[in-house]
Amino acid sequence: MQAVAALAAGAALTCAFAPFSWWPLAVLCPAALLWLWQAAAPRRAAWLGFCFGGGHFAAGTWWLYISIHDMADAPVWLALLLVALLVVIMALYYALLGALVARLLPAAGAWRLLAGAPALWLLIEWLRGWLFTGFPWLSLGYGFTDTWLAGWAPVVGVYGLSAWALCAGGAIVLLVLRTQRRAALAASVTLALLAAAAPWPGRHEWTHAQGAAVSVAVVQGATPQNIKWQSGNREAIRDTYARLNAEALGARLVVWPEAAIPQLAELMPEFLARTFRAANLHGSDVVMGVLRLGRNDEVYNSVLALTAPVAFYDKRHLVPYSEYFPVPDFVRRLLQRLNLPYSDISRGREDQPPLRAGGLELAPTVCYEDAFGNAQRRLSAASDALLNVTNDAWFGHSPARYQHFQMSRLRAIEAQRYLIRAANDGVSAVVGPRGEVLVQAREYEEAVMGGTVRARRGLTPYLRVGDWPLLAAAAAALALAALKRRRELKYNAH
Repeated sequence: MQAVAALAAGAALTCAFAPFSWWPLAVLCPAALLWLWQAAAPRRAAWLGFCFGGGHFAAGTWWLYISIHDMADAPVWLALLLVALLVVIMALYYALLGALVARLLPAAGAWRLLAGAPALWLLIEWLRGWLFTGFPWLSLGYGFTDTWLAGWAPVVGVYGLSAWALCAGGAIVLLVLRTQRRAALAASVTLALLAAAAPWPGRHEWTHAQGAAVSVAVVQGATPQNIKWQSGNREAIRDTYARLNAEALGARLVVWPEAAIPQLAELMPEFLARTFRAANLHGSDVVMGVLRLGRNDEVYNSVLALTAPVAFYDKRHLVPYSEYFPVPDFVRRLLQRLNLPYSDISRGREDQPPLRAGGLELAPTVCYEDAFGNAQRRLSAASDALLNVTNDAWFGHSPARYQHFQMSRLRAIEAQRYLIRAANDGVSAVVGPRGEVLVQAREYEEAVMGGTVRARRGLTPYLRVGDWPLLAAAAAALALAALKRRRELKYNAH
């Protein structure tokens, strides 16, 4: 029954994120697991953690099946196997967390629930965000994007919001345990956390507007993903984007989504030249997602700025099971022998500069790489505005696009800059520097969406220092809680 409860709590946690956004679950579901871990031996705690993580990622990332099977035409067995593999890997993080909580922390009390367990959970969540290229999807803090707590994101980033949720969850468990001293302490800590979460940071202007407003237009072609990569449809797709682009011209900056035209940029020079000339005549700069060849015939998923001179940004963080397959070489050879669909996109350099277009210095991201907040700090700090081009049509009519858009909005809050977002069939939007959606295109249909942005300069505390102060505080809290555990064991031995 405890395993079932852990599985259910993990699955329910998914509803804390978009499109449901039931943010209290981001506190209550971790609290449920912390309660289940009470008095559990390391092996038992690891199993409960595995069940929690399995439920969470099975419910939260099932839509990868759509991209692998429905869109890429992989067999059902392979799609299920690859999704299950990702779920198991993610669940192992929570198994490790449970084992460490049981082995390193005091058996009960405030040191365990308000310091050690939240710190350890936070460090594991951070580890999940970068180890083996990282998969930071569904980090707890994203559940607070539309709450007053998001005002703290420019100071502490998404992991700081996660830390608040975990400490609040630990306080709730202390209240449930109901000894008088612990209940009083938990109530005091809970009140302090609520006070600390007051919305004053969200009202502070960490950055400042600079220059006049810039008109932008986002072109959303809404090409169905199941026909986009069929070679016979290329000309029709080019015609669609040429027509929509003609409507958008006149805006200072026109943005197309990720890999808008399903063809290498080197194979359509005339189309790109016509697009550049038309934009130049109307005083517009066009920025589009493209696939391009590198010097050694590597394929890059890029953003192309049709300016003088032309500039590229190459995607740095790739999507597992879509742009690359994180599998051993023998599995890759099996895919080749079976003639099953898979792709390998090359990673872009880490030291790329912002793209200049429309009179703005843009910090570009392609698809889900905007989930890596700390990795975007250097580009964001050097930019006037954020730009994300994506194609969430890979995941059909699933929650994936809304979860992704939620993460994109939190990046705008962390940097306190405008965000221009162009998606193949949604969610295309212009987002303000506090995460507010200023304008949004209708999903699943062709659209030319207009809006305005302003350059913003200055650095938020998060852009200055990133996650390191928070991680250092978590490491210190964990060390103190582990020391408390060691003293308890020494005292009991005597």
